[in-house]
Amino acid sequence: MRILGIDYGDARVGIAITDPLRITSQGLETIHHSGNDKIVLKRIEELLHEYEVDTIVVGMPFNMNGTSSERVEVTQKFIHKLKCRFNTVKIETIDERLTTVSAHKTMNMLDINKKEKRNIVDTISAEYILETYMNRSL
Repeated sequence: MRILGIDYGDARVGIAITDPLRITSQGLETIHHSGNDKIVLKRIEELLHEYEVDTIVVGMPFNMNGTSSERVEVTQKFIHKLKCRFNTVKIETIDERLTTVSAHKTMNMLDINKKEKRNIVDTISAEYILETYMNRSL
């Protein structure tokens, strides 16, 4: 069984996945949804079946000082939708502070052009969220 990592945003959702043995992880895709969670939930359902996922990890966008923000509330509402729709799947959260910063640093090191960055930053952030969770679980 695999773990699915999610970087939830207003317009895009980054997705990452572990290998079946949960040793490695990789960015999978970015879901463009323009605020329509039905699109996101439908695609996640497809991924859960395709990859035999039993755990979902969602990044929580806390402020740098650890306090909650409006984004945390929006993300919690999305997590509630996940729990209602996928009640047999374990759903965890993890602090995602600085994952987007790390993703941009990685893209800069790889010299990825500006136009491409927008398409993959959320996927890379989801990868960092998933890696953080996997390292915490060791």
